[in-house]
Amino acid sequence: MNVLKGQLRRVYETSVHYRRQWDELGWHPDDLRTPDDLRALPLTTKADYQRSLENSPSYGDFLAVPRDEVARVHFSSGTTGSPTPVCWTTKDLDRWADLYARAAHSQRVRPGDVYQCLFGFAWFVGGLGATLGYTKLGATVIPGGSGDTDRQIDTIFRYGTTAIGGTPSFLLHLADRARELGRPLADSPVRRVMVGGEPGGAVAATRALIEREWGARCFDGYGCLEFQPIAWECEAQAGGHLVEDFAHAEVLDPVTREPVPDGEPGVLVLTHLDKQACPLVRWWTGDIVVLDRSGCACGSTHARLAGGVRGRADDMLVVRGVNVFPSAVENVVRRTVGGLAEFRVVLDPALADPATGYPTALRLQVEAPSEGELPDRLATALRAELQVRAVVDVVAPGSLPRTTHKAQRVVRAPEREVSHRVP
Repeated sequence: MNVLKGQLRRVYETSVHYRRQWDELGWHPDDLRTPDDLRALPLTTKADYQRSLENSPSYGDFLAVPRDEVARVHFSSGTTGSPTPVCWTTKDLDRWADLYARAAHSQRVRPGDVYQCLFGFAWFVGGLGATLGYTKLGATVIPGGSGDTDRQIDTIFRYGTTAIGGTPSFLLHLADRARELGRPLADSPVRRVMVGGEPGGAVAATRALIEREWGARCFDGYGCLEFQPIAWECEAQAGGHLVEDFAHAEVLDPVTREPVPDGEPGVLVLTHLDKQACPLVRWWTGDIVVLDRSGCACGSTHARLAGGVRGRADDMLVVRGVNVFPSAVENVVRRTVGGLAEFRVVLDPALADPATGYPTALRLQVEAPSEGELPDRLATALRAELQVRAVVDVVAPGSLPRTTHKAQRVVRAPEREVSHRVP
């Protein structure tokens, strides 16, 4: 509580955005008596951050240190507008490295391990936090990036890589290519895999597939541009531990924006506890999580995200009143189809309710050598486990796009591909 109040006082003194907002509300950090008092403050959204950049180019009025104290700037992907900058001071970078090192240590990575980072390095935060943290831990670090597939595989075997970091989709792509080359990754020295950037690491069937293909234990990690990192799994693999000494967490109903009980899904909202350059208060992550405060076998008392990030609030599909996240679909597909096949959910207007526009069924494209009974088998599994109907289209292996970054699991159907089948 004292740490939170101290951070809010510093934010009030240094952040143009928050000082203006709180003065307009007639609120001061000294008004904080319990963490629940934070609810008197508005949520901070990506739109708020982007508006501040328009009002005060190029760094915006969330910047809370003099410009010459900014040691690092990373950017959003810019897929929904101009790339958004987020800043770090030297102290922020040291903190980032400490947290990442702590994550790696909790997964039994030690000095002498060889860590190959397969996250991207250009513009976005990507692999830079990982390389900072594993270096601080004492591992040998190979910053491979998210390309050069054949070279990555050769490097793993040639240099005795024992720990890997990357997105689940890229790691499965590597495994597929390694099999083609006759060098299955299960025969490599890799024994620890930390994944992030997309929900696959917390999807049971995808985790099992990664562990089988790599012959290694797979740990889920979670962070975003604005908060690095947020949570990571320990050796117990029982959900990512929140960094509660770095960020104060709330979980809110995505519609009412009121707190939900522990164990119930809601949107994660975060407040920095010691960020210097761009501190954020009540940041709406948009990520659906379930908070678990029960004890963990590792001994940590930090709350965990049971099942990892369930999905994005804005990615949730409502199918005949049932809330469906792409990660839940992935779990069923991986278990039912098996192997390394790609898939995607297609938003098909032919399967939408004409009155509401909501889908009445899912349409999936799944790679398989032949159709056979797969469409019926997968549709039956989806109906049984998710209570939704599905149209399943089998497509040729290798026909769906691969990615070295985040897999796009939900796409809109081009007009020429609209289905006329009703399940």
